[in-house]
Amino acid sequence: MNKDQIQGRVEQVKGAVKQTTGKVIGNKELEAEGRIDKTTGKVQSGFGDVKEKLKDTIDKV
Repeated sequence: MNKDQIQGRVEQVKGAVKQTTGKVIGNKELEAEGRIDKTTGKVQSGFGDVKEKLKDTIDKV
């Protein structure tokens, strides 16, 4: 796993916690912030996944 994969997954968890907390306490702003964090984390971990696959492909050559 590379840095982007780890940070992306941490960001997804952080976003999920914020989103759930926002729903529970009725704070739409916190809920939206959580959705943004989750999405950002998904993009970052996806980028890390692509980097890892590219690295594996290059190592095979």
